[in-house]
Amino acid sequence: MGDIGVINGKGHSSPRGYRKSCWYEEEIEDNLRWCFALNSILHTGSSQYQDIALLDTKPFGKALVIDGKLQSAEVDEFIYHESLVHPALLHHSNPKTIFIMGGGEGSTAREILRHKTVDKVIMCDIDEEVVDFCKAYLAMNREAFSDPRLEIIINDARSELETRNENYDVIIGDLADPIEGGPCYKLYTKCFYEFTVKPRLNPDGVFVTQAGPAGIFSHTEVFSCIYNTLKQVFKYVVPYSAHIPSYADTWGWVMASDAPFVLNSDELDLRIKQKTKGENRYFDGKTFSSASTLSKAVRKSLDNETHVYTEGTARFIYGHGSGYKQDHD
Repeated sequence: MGDIGVINGKGHSSPRGYRKSCWYEEEIEDNLRWCFALNSILHTGSSQYQDIALLDTKPFGKALVIDGKLQSAEVDEFIYHESLVHPALLHHSNPKTIFIMGGGEGSTAREILRHKTVDKVIMCDIDEEVVDFCKAYLAMNREAFSDPRLEIIINDARSELETRNENYDVIIGDLADPIEGGPCYKLYTKCFYEFTVKPRLNPDGVFVTQAGPAGIFSHTEVFSCIYNTLKQVFKYVVPYSAHIPSYADTWGWVMASDAPFVLNSDELDLRIKQKTKGENRYFDGKTFSSASTLSKAVRKSLDNETHVYTEGTARFIYGHGSGYKQDHD
């Protein structure tokens, strides 16, 4: 979601020398970098799995960065998390039990817990340090972290799903992006979706995953093949996207089920009114109609995609993890 290519602590002056500022710089691809000014670096650390940083940025407020990818920024995280959570929970007629793969920052749990039907949320994140870090520093999610319906489990999501006996109404993939050397790429594969995720869904259950950049040029990195991979496993698959300013790109999600998605925008709005507490800042029925109407270029590309994501044929977004793949395979 975005690379501490450099967090530069030195003062950088403008060409005329009028101002000095500390900047966050992220390398999006070989010849493209994205940077913005920082007020301060609030915290940095490294866990067994990932490098972690919390930055106070001038344009986007507090920003969580993991393995050099911007995960979430204070001013616009609601776009990502409302888009990830609400389509799946609203299309399910009565979602009671939810399993989050990843989600350590707590924002996905926060949005799920706004749904009145929800009895139990399992948040399974591999990295206890990320969870503890977010509990300590992200005030917006303190209420969610203390909600009795939320159970936090520190484990690899695949092994947790494989060993649990219970099934879920909705499973949500709020995982880090599939980057080479990162801990998560194996959780985007056909094998994982078919033999681990799908068997843990109740009848009419819904699966949704974040699916990486979905812009005109960037969607071919992983978005199109995650969509095509889920089409091999589920009867009904809906790709959708939204622009997220702090990511400097359009972002994608893919929702899948063996039950059809039949709600129109008015029906979605009615369910939002009846089934959720508080008000969405971004998501409603018309927004979803728009989000799931992809551009001609992206639609054509998705229609023609033949790549199926496997461990042996993995695709990665630009960047590299901190070595988990080599150390922990």
